[in-house]
Amino acid sequence: MDVKLTAQQVEDLIHLGFAAKKKMLGIEEVRPGFVRTRLPYRDSMLRPGNVLSGPALFTAADLTMYALVLSHVGPEMMAVTANFNMNFLSKAKPGDIIGEGKMLKLGRRLAVMETLLYSSAEPETLVAHVTGSYALPVKS
Repeated sequence: MDVKLTAQQVEDLIHLGFAAKKKMLGIEEVRPGFVRTRLPYRDSMLRPGNVLSGPALFTAADLTMYALVLSHVGPEMMAVTANFNMNFLSKAKPGDIIGEGKMLKLGRRLAVMETLLYSSAEPETLVAHVTGSYALPVKS
């Protein structure tokens, strides 16, 4: 499984594709079958109880899987989430959300992945386990 884009290229594509005015996701590492991301903490990510919210964790996981797809198929902005399953394992203390994505299978029409999520406040504690797939556009 070859990497087609660098971490910086993936980060630039995501920011361009979402027309982000400020950095929304950092790509820390890209290697064959793997990507590590960081979603910077914002106060708006908190839910009552002073923990990171489900929507913030979902966003981090989905962006991690998108970064994984882009890094392995190239600048294909029309790859879309086809399936998503998330298990919340621990309360996520406020901090950056770290995503570690692993490509389980990359086919012509579907990418199947797994993502582990951590909070930078407790980097040794797994807060969510996510599996999902992305539908890839048909190449003509």
